[in-house]
Amino acid sequence: MHSAFIPPARSPGRIPLPLFASRIPAGFPSPADDYVEARLDLNELLVQRQEATYFLRVKGDSMQGAGIHPGDLIVVDRSIEAQDGSVVVAEVDGALTIKRLRLGSGAPELHPDNPAYPVIRFKEGQELRIWGVVTSSVHTVR
Repeated sequence: MHSAFIPPARSPGRIPLPLFASRIPAGFPSPADDYVEARLDLNELLVQRQEATYFLRVKGDSMQGAGIHPGDLIVVDRSIEAQDGSVVVAEVDGALTIKRLRLGSGAPELHPDNPAYPVIRFKEGQELRIWGVVTSSVHTVR
């Protein structure tokens, strides 16, 4: 995965946007309500720990099964301890990748969520460095 590192904002501007109370059906259309339930700030929704959060732009489709697609913006939190099954940003042999961490077989493994890609199994002398846990993916629909 090649990525563009986007550092965390030191003082993110607040942009509260309307959150409508009604749910929108994904099937047949229905009349929309004009009732605004609350104001929603995406910083509050996506960033839990500002000092430990950064963003990356995704290149590649190895995590499409997790809903992470090429061009998506992922939110990564360095303060969360990676667990078995966490989607992580990891450094393997000097290159960054996004994969699902698996710890059950004794040695850690990095699993893609796309069967077209191989599992990364570590050999003697290889180092795995976890850069953080992916907490969200912002996906643009075109």
